[in-house]
Amino acid sequence: MDRLTLYLPGPEELAFRQALMADPATMSYNAPWSPPNGCLDFPRERWADWHARWVGQEPERFYAYLRREGDGAFVGEVDFHHIPEQNWWDMGILLLARERGKGYGQQGLALLLDRTFRVNGIPRLHNCFEPVRSAALHIHQAAGFREVSTEDGVLHLLLTKEAYEKDAL
Repeated sequence: MDRLTLYLPGPEELAFRQALMADPATMSYNAPWSPPNGCLDFPRERWADWHARWVGQEPERFYAYLRREGDGAFVGEVDFHHIPEQNWWDMGILLLARERGKGYGQQGLALLLDRTFRVNGIPRLHNCFEPVRSAALHIHQAAGFREVSTEDGVLHLLLTKEAYEKDAL
């Protein structure tokens, strides 16, 4: 398995994100919220505004591609953003469907956690998804996330900086 790195795309380097959002196999998890196939439109004319809001906005927001070192290919994306009402940062990780099952989810999550806690000093990271997404649940639990609740069929997980640092020792 190739090692991954974080890659912060420039404002003109969002074609991968556009393709990721348009891939039905990758976006199928999102189908209940964006029928019929979960795909989201990300036209080029939105790139500059989106980039200005998401890239280079740490610690409020963070976005990066997951880049495979061996060939430089992008295999997914990671992000976080602050939710002041909850006093936590929501996170996301998305891999191209064809790149799943190769250990990239675990690697990508580890890179995001390092950036979140060690670089930015964020105190609490949250993610939520349906419990049937067993691979996602497995990598989150292995990274130290704890289940905090289930609401409307969605599992809520939380990892604190303190727990992350304790587990890292």
